[in-house]
Parts: sequence; structure tokens; C-alpha cells
Amino acid sequence: MARVGGLGILRVLFCLALLLIGGVQAADAPVKEATLEFDFRTIVTFRTLFVGATPEVRVQRALARLNQLSPQQMAQPVEQAPFVVDGVSGIGLTVGDVVVFTLLPGDLEHDAKLTLEQAARRAQLALTDALQAEAEQRRPAQLFKAIGLALVATALAFALLWLVRRAASLMVGRLQRVIEREDASPKLRWARHGWSLVLRLTQLVLGFLWLSIAYLWLTFVLSQFPLTEPLADKLGGFLYRLLGGLASGLIDALPGVTTVLVILLLTRALNDAITSFFLAVKQGRTQVPGLHQETVSATHRIVSVLVWGFGIAVAYPFIPMSNSDAFKGLSVMFGFMLTIGSAGIVNQLMSGLVLVYSRALSVGDFVDIGGTVGVVSELGVLSTKIIDMRNEEVTIPNAVLVGNSIRNYSRLAGERGTLVSTKVTIGYDTPWRQVHAMLIAAAEQTPGLRGEPKPFVYQRGLADFYVEYELFAYMDQPLNRVPVLSALHGAIQDQFNTYGVQIMSPHYMEQPGKDVIVPPAKWYAPPAEPKR
Repeated sequence: MARVGGLGILRVLFCLALLLIGGVQAADAPVKEATLEFDFRTIVTFRTLFVGATPEVRVQRALARLNQLSPQQMAQPVEQAPFVVDGVSGIGLTVGDVVVFTLLPGDLEHDAKLTLEQAARRAQLALTDALQAEAEQRRPAQLFKAIGLALVATALAFALLWLVRRAASLMVGRLQRVIEREDASPKLRWARHGWSLVLRLTQLVLGFLWLSIAYLWLTFVLSQFPLTEPLADKLGGFLYRLLGGLASGLIDALPGVTTVLVILLLTRALNDAITSFFLAVKQGRTQVPGLHQETVSATHRIVSVLVWGFGIAVAYPFIPMSNSDAFKGLSVMFGFMLTIGSAGIVNQLMSGLVLVYSRALSVGDFVDIGGTVGVVSELGVLSTKIIDMRNEEVTIPNAVLVGNSIRNYSRLAGERGTLVSTKVTIGYDTPWRQVHAMLIAAAEQTPGLRGEPKPFVYQRGLADFYVEYELFAYMDQPLNRVPVLSALHGAIQDQFNTYGVQIMSPHYMEQPGKDVIVPPAKWYAPPAEPKR
């Protein structure tokens, strides 16, 4: 029998109803819990059976009773109705004469330190708030006010979106016009190549602003309606937690960031001091044994890389999140990439160092490398660029340079200029002194060749049918080698034609009738002059 004592008429009727249904039944197996939510508000969570009904069924029944409440009933207060049935105590929550749901000891969380009365009080407050919001929502004045504010917020949001897009379009358009001007600075001209990146970044910033405006608009609109006010609170809470987490993370990261900045500033100061030292060596104000003009720049780069590498290694542990799995994964990925692709790069780097420290060539030298003749325009870490006599830029990997012989025509020239030469073969019947004089006169008349030092001629060989002569002269601009040689060849032809000397290399089919010699009377034929 159920014990009922000290209850009002409502409590007596409530307990009799429980007895007629069948009383409270205990569950033999674990029951899946279910949460009662009304108007986007969490009211209570059921965790046990009641009169054979599972928590899901209890939630459905409670929702059905709440939906059947009239506006007048919703305005009534929510009251507690304690009861005891077969030694099991419980509390029912009622609205007027309607029992909405009941709470049992089995509905309490095992780890929560709440009594049944405290849980019922919490559910009573939540249900009261939900019913008040429902009643408030049905008031025409409140509804019209919320709709009006929502319309104003919507218009303001669209205006802000339009202004943001208009401002972005004006800024991007102005920047594009500045970059595309003919008199733009070199830095802005370089920006043309990254214009697509600028557009993508602008789109990202624009999208972020649009999403922020839409988020704030949705939060404000939902907060104007009593029913959706909990959703607005959740959105606002999420934003608050996000900003709070970012601010907290920023504050926690300040010591590490400050340490990193101090280390990097000290590293930069040290690197600046090293730069000043190498600049003094390069300008000749400081002499260091073993450090030559050609190797100063390469040595400076190597020392700078070592200094910055040491500074970054010291600062790395203080970088925020440096011990996270993300940083470790990136380190493994970059290490794997360097392991795979470093073989060829290291080969080119070491070859470049060999070229620099062997001082085989430098920028401005006139060289011949494997048939490529030209002036060195750039001596890079991985490759060397040469401008040939056709004004073409030839890029040669440093490993290829190391594997080929290099002829440097400028290294030993000094202030005398670059040496150029041309060959001609003349028969034995022409006095060699005359040939020397004609070749030197042709060189002196050729524009582009220096008058000092004087041109000179060597006899390279005495062949069976002719003498091989080679004319040497100096020039200041090695890239003009081809046109200067062309002018020199024309001057040689003019000289030989003027003095009636044929430029030919005779090959006899039979011995001539007379000896092919030059008599002494013709040894100093013009323009040659006898020695005094």
C-alpha cells in the first residue's frame, strides 16, 4: 500500500493516479538516458524507468503535455509536488493541474553531488524560464518589436557588407593602377608578378569580414526573440570563449615570443658586425691572410648562414607550440624532403664553393668554358650565367663548370685589357718583316683595339708550304670581340691589298722552277722599316 500523508487534494490525486497506473518499476538493465528540451532550453535529463516508461518515452510525454498547455496555463507558476510510492520518493513538477513530468532518485547523476530536491529546483527554474519565454513570444507587441529590430539589423548588415566590398574594390583597383604605371618603383613592378596572390589575400580578408558581419547579425536577431534567445547565448558564448582562448594563448605566448625576439635581435646585431667586417675586407680597408677579394662575398654568405642557423636553433625551443605534434610533423616532412632532394643541390653547392675558392673566374671575366665564350655576369650558388658574344645569357650548372676546363682571358690581363688574336698563313716568298708590319698596322687602324700596349705578332709555325702568323692586340670591351675581329680582318685585307701581297697558303703540285725565297733587297719592303 502507498503511504500518503499531509498532502493536499492535488497531491492525493497525483498519488492515486500513480497507483492506478501500476506504481514505480525498477529497471533490471541499464537504461539509455534522454534529455528534455523545450524552446531550445535544456530542462532535465531522465535516466531511469517510470511506470514502465523509458526515458525517451518520458521525454515524449512531457513534450506532449507542454505543447497542450494554453497561454493562460503557461502564465501559471511551476510548482513541486513531492510523493512517496512503495517507499520510493519522487517529486513531480506541475503547471496548474497538469503534471508535466516527475523526477526520481534514479534520474540523478552518479557523480553529481545533488539531492533530489536540488535537481527538482533546477528543473523548476529551467521550466519556468522556458514557459515565460513561450508566453512572451506569443505577445504581439513583443513579436512586432523583435521583427522590427531584426529588419533594422538586416538592413544594417547588408549596408556593411556593401561598404566592405566597395572599399575592397576601391583599394584593389587603386593599387592595381599604381602598380601598372610606367613610372612605378622597382618594388611595385615586382608586385605585378604576385598580383594573383594579392587578389587571393583580398578575397580571404573580404570573406572573413563578411562571415564576421553575418555571425554578429545572426546573434543579434536570435537574441531579439525569447524562444531563440538561448541560441544567441550559445553563439555569443562561443565567440567569447574563442576570443578569450586567443587572448589567453597570446598572453601565455608572450614570454616565449619575447625571448625569441631578443635572440633574433642579438643574432642580427652579430650578423651586422660580421657584415661590416667583410665589407671592410672587400673595400681593402682590412687585410686578412687567406681571404681574397674574389672569396669575400662567398665567405660572408657562409658565415651569415651559420650565424642565423645558430640563432634560429637557440630560439626554436622558445617558439610557442614548438613541442606540439604539428611542429614535429612539419620537421619530419621537411627533413624527408631535404633527404630526397638534397643530393643534387649539395653537389651544385659544393661545386659553386670550389669555383669561388679556386678563384677560377669572377663576375666580369672574359672566359671560354666548353666552347661557350663570353663574359661572366653572375656567379651564383647553384649556377653561373655567361653573356656570350651574341648577347645571349647562357646558364651553366656549377657541377658542369667544375668538370670542364676554364679559359680565363681576363684574369692576367690587369689594366692592359683583354687579349685577342687572329691567325693568317702567308707563303715563304713574302718577307716576314713586311707581314709583321702590315698586321700591326692593321691592328692600329682597327677601332676597339687599344694602342697601348702595342699589338705584336708571333710566328706560330714554319709549315711545308707557308708561315703561320698570329697577331695579338688588346681590347677593353670583351663583349665586342666579334665586331672588333671582323673590323680587324677587313683592315688586314686592306693592308695586304695595298702592298700587293696575296693572302694565300700555296700548296705545290711540283717543285717551282726557281727557289721560293725572299732576296735581302726585299727584306724591308714597305711598310717595314730597317733597324737602325
